Amino acid sequence: MVTRRNLILGIGGTLALVGAGAAWRVTQAPQRAYEPWKAVDGSNLDPRLDAFRHAILAPNPHNMQPWKIRLIGTDQAEISCDLDRRLPKTDPFDRQIVIGFGCFIELAGIAASRRGMRMEVDAFPDGAGEPRLDSRPVARLRFVAQPGLAADQLAAVIRDRRSAKVPYDLARPVTAENLAILGGAASDRIRFEHTRSEPEVRALRDLATAAFALEAGTPHTLGESIDVLRVGSREIDANPDGIPLTGPLFEALSLLGADRVREGARDPQASSTKNQIEKYRQLFEATPGFVWLTGLGNSRSHQLAAGRSYVRLNLLATQLGLGLHPVSQALQEYPEMAALFAESRRLCRVGLDETLQMLARVGYANPVPPAPRWPLEAKLIRA
Repeated sequence: MVTRRNLILGIGGTLALVGAGAAWRVTQAPQRAYEPWKAVDGSNLDPRLDAFRHAILAPNPHNMQPWKIRLIGTDQAEISCDLDRRLPKTDPFDRQIVIGFGCFIELAGIAASRRGMRMEVDAFPDGAGEPRLDSRPVARLRFVAQPGLAADQLAAVIRDRRSAKVPYDLARPVTAENLAILGGAASDRIRFEHTRSEPEVRALRDLATAAFALEAGTPHTLGESIDVLRVGSREIDANPDGIPLTGPLFEALSLLGADRVREGARDPQASSTKNQIEKYRQLFEATPGFVWLTGLGNSRSHQLAAGRSYVRLNLLATQLGLGLHPVSQALQEYPEMAALFAESRRLCRVGLDETLQMLARVGYANPVPPAPRWPLEAKLIRA
C-alpha cells in the first residue's frame, strides 16, 4: 500500500511571493476531506451504512479508495471495484488493490459488531478477475443480527488508526510482548512475522530505500504517483483521494497552479526527486523493526485475507500506541522491481508456494493526521 504524503516538489523556478490578498491561503488546511473521520452518532443509521462509514477509512494503495457499494434488500450489500482507480504501473495484477478491499471488508465487519451484527462474506461470488480485476463484485456481504454478540475490541480505535509515515524512536524498540500481541492479526491463510535481529533490520532498511529509489527513478511508476497528487487544501477538499500535499509551501505552490506542480515533479533526475529519495532513506533509517504478512498462497482470497489481517495489525498497533507504515514498494510486480522483489522474499523467509503480501515499519512515533477521504455518499451506487 504505497503513498507519498510528504513529497517535496520542484516546479522549475523560484516560488513567487504571494500578495497580501492571497496570503491567507498559505495557512489554510483541508476541511471537508477530513469530515469522514469525525465521530458522529450512527445509531439511527441502517446498520450497513453505519458499518460502511467506518469501512471507507480503510488503508488502501495510493489512497485511491476504489470501493463501490450497492445496498441489496434490507440486509445485504455488494462491493465492487471502480476500475478507473486501479494502479496498473505499480500494481499490474491488482494484488494491492485487492488487499485494500480486504481492509475495507474487515473494518465493516468490526464496525458491524458494535450493532450486534455478524457480517457474512461471500468473496468473488461470480468469479475473480485474473490477472486484473473486472466489473464483477469483489464481495457480497450479509448482515445478520446475532443477539449477545460482543463488539470487537478493535472497533474503539478505528478512527484513531493511521499510517505513520514519520521517523520512529530508535531508543524504544518494540517489546517481545507487544510483537506477540501484533501476531494476533494472523489467520489460517496469513502468517505474521517480524525482524529478529539488528542485521535483519539493517537489510530491510536498505531494501526499502533501494525500492523507493527505483520506483521514484522509473518514469512510468513515478508518473503514476504524480498523476494523483492533490496540491493544497482547495484541491484536496475537491478530490479527497490520491496523495495529498499540505502545508504552507504547497498552499503557496497551488496559487501557481497544481498542474504546474505535477509537471515539475515528473523528472526522475530532478533534484527534487533526489532530495525525496534521501528524505525517505533517512526515514527508513529511523526504523527499529519491521513486520510482515506472508500469504500461504496468492489467490484473490489470500489477498483479501492479507488485507483483513493487515488492518487488524494496524488497529492492534494503534491500541499499543505504536506507529505502522506500509513499505511495499519492493513487493510490487513490475519488471524493473524483479530483483528487489526476489530479495524481499529472501529476507522475509518466504517459502516457494507463499507470497509476501505486506511489509511495514513498526515503532513508536509522534501522532500524525488522518488521510483525506471521500464521504460515504460518494461511494454508494444508487438504484
